[in-house]
Amino acid sequence: MNLLRFLALLFVFIGVLASCTVAVALVVLMLRFWPVLLVILGALVLFGWLIEPADIHN
Repeated sequence: MNLLRFLALLFVFIGVLASCTVAVALVVLMLRFWPVLLVILGALVLFGWLIEPADIHN
């Protein structure tokens, strides 16, 4: 059972590490190529505009 728990935690750690790497790479890409920054900002604005009628708030 300890081996199974270790493997599960190892996969969780690898997943978190991979997602952090992707986030840092996306930030570097946005700083290097400004059109990517505009696309990301546009997607966030569009998402906020679409979620507003659903009235989903924390």
